[in-house]
Amino acid sequence: MKAAPFAYVRPATLAEAVEELVRADGGGKVISGGQSLTPVLAMRLARPEVLVDINAIAGLDRIDTREHVEIGAAVRQRTVERSSVGTRVPLLRMALPWVGHRELRSRGTVCGSLAHADPAAELPAVACCLDASLTLHGPGGDRRIAARDFFSGAMMTALGPDEVLTAVRLPSAAPGDGFGFAEIARRHGDFALAGVAVRVRRGDPAAVQATLTGFGISDRPVTRSVGEELAAALNDSGGEDGLRAALAERLGGVVEDMVDTEGDAHASRGYRRRLFGVLASRETAKAYARAKPAGVEKER
Repeated sequence: MKAAPFAYVRPATLAEAVEELVRADGGGKVISGGQSLTPVLAMRLARPEVLVDINAIAGLDRIDTREHVEIGAAVRQRTVERSSVGTRVPLLRMALPWVGHRELRSRGTVCGSLAHADPAAELPAVACCLDASLTLHGPGGDRRIAARDFFSGAMMTALGPDEVLTAVRLPSAAPGDGFGFAEIARRHGDFALAGVAVRVRRGDPAAVQATLTGFGISDRPVTRSVGEELAAALNDSGGEDGLRAALAERLGGVVEDMVDTEGDAHASRGYRRRLFGVLASRETAKAYARAKPAGVEKER
């Protein structure tokens, strides 16, 4: 199929972009990379009256690393993948190679993936796991919202019809942080049947924090704090040896609660729970092993 007829505008400023969206009165759609939007238009799952192209707006193609890592709405995924941002945000570096294919990442944007809010997408899960924040610009100016509050359902977000997602702010990794990321798909680049993003923070040996985010298992990224389960698993296993098996036991109830999607032609709910449980225990154990308490130099 082909897209339904639509108008196309390419504003030079953010104010002009918002004006176009306000004028469209709910019938406007922002486009930057278009790798998620174009197939939706072609299948006529969306029929916007006007596409607002934000690529000509100055400043949206920048990455700011002065304090946090802030990625503008026009920054390509491939640009981030090939930059030094990965040293500041290791979980993003781990996730990006799983996003579609290299050719798609060369055009697709980080913020575009967040705004699209596909339940099986990798970058929304990364944003939620790291407790990132998003900047939305509308007629009233900027407002900032936590990633965990941004996603409200499958391809549904807190972004208003007259707002533009202008940037995502991700925290830099701190001493004592370790990360894990993995997904299962039928082929590389396909939608994930189940995937996990994990952050573990180690202080002294008695203090550990862990955040587990799943994707492809619900209608949005699902995040849980699993520090207590990790601490209990460490106690059960006596340390890193045998930690994965102990985590599989301790995370069982969490996994069952997190996976609430119904079965489909690709996988049943039970199969997804099995996949997610294996990934969650494995990547949490890896993240713990990669983390070192503050003041302890990480092994190369």
